[in-house]
Amino acid sequence: MPSPESTLRFEAIGAPWRIDTPEPLGADIQAEIAARIDSFDRTYSRFRDDSLVSRINTVPGVWQFPPDAAKLFDLYGTLYTRTGGAVSPLVGERMENLGYDRSYSLRAASTPTRVPAWDDAFAWDGQRLSTARPVLLDVGAAGKGYLVDIVAELLREAGVTSYVVDASGDLLHRGDIPLRVALEHPGDSSKAIGVHNLQNAALCASASNRRAWGAGLHHIIDAISGEPTSQVIATWAIADSTLVADGLATGLFFRGAGDFSSDFTFRYVRMFANGSIEYSRDLMGEIFQ
Repeated sequence: MPSPESTLRFEAIGAPWRIDTPEPLGADIQAEIAARIDSFDRTYSRFRDDSLVSRINTVPGVWQFPPDAAKLFDLYGTLYTRTGGAVSPLVGERMENLGYDRSYSLRAASTPTRVPAWDDAFAWDGQRLSTARPVLLDVGAAGKGYLVDIVAELLREAGVTSYVVDASGDLLHRGDIPLRVALEHPGDSSKAIGVHNLQNAALCASASNRRAWGAGLHHIIDAISGEPTSQVIATWAIADSTLVADGLATGLFFRGAGDFSSDFTFRYVRMFANGSIEYSRDLMGEIFQ
């Protein structure tokens, strides 16, 4: 990206964001970004009383989503199928049951709840969600990445062609100069397991040491067992869109890259609990082994 750069920093959906651009963003585009993020949050946040997701958790019914919801739910449908149900937007109630709730109690309930199966809980027709009973959705496996894409589209519409959007580690790069990204060691934030040269693509990471509370409790839930996953401890996915990269960063905790290769074009890195690392041989960088 050409220098000098301008950086816009802000907090959104519970995470720090930054947008790097060659020139400062004007007040109008900043306001548009803030309004669009708030609209997204009012639709999908399970931490807000006034969100659509919170209303869906009150009574069964037919719920109208914004037009751009189709990409998000379609991705979830593919991930759900390819992981045999392990990645699901229906983990919200179980996450609250484990203590990752609206009040951040971080105390697991003594009696676990079961994550409902997709076909038993709702039907998605591309615009509307029909629920058979109250369900608590959680789109954290891909939602933040999708919001990065939405913000990037606003930048493009405003004529900004060179930028980096960084939503707390979910990265989207556009420009002529690659961005060298360190792949943080999940056990030691002062170290990296490798680097990737990101250019005109998205990179998303997920690790079980982030949003962790108590012994073995973290936010990456296997919807089949209802328990936090343990075999894989960190993933990185690189794809054209941040939506896909974010979703795959979660999916790779439960299945190997080959299970997703017929649906997506991507590069990846996976680190296992035993310290071994699996990665794409065409990674644009290196792994330190």
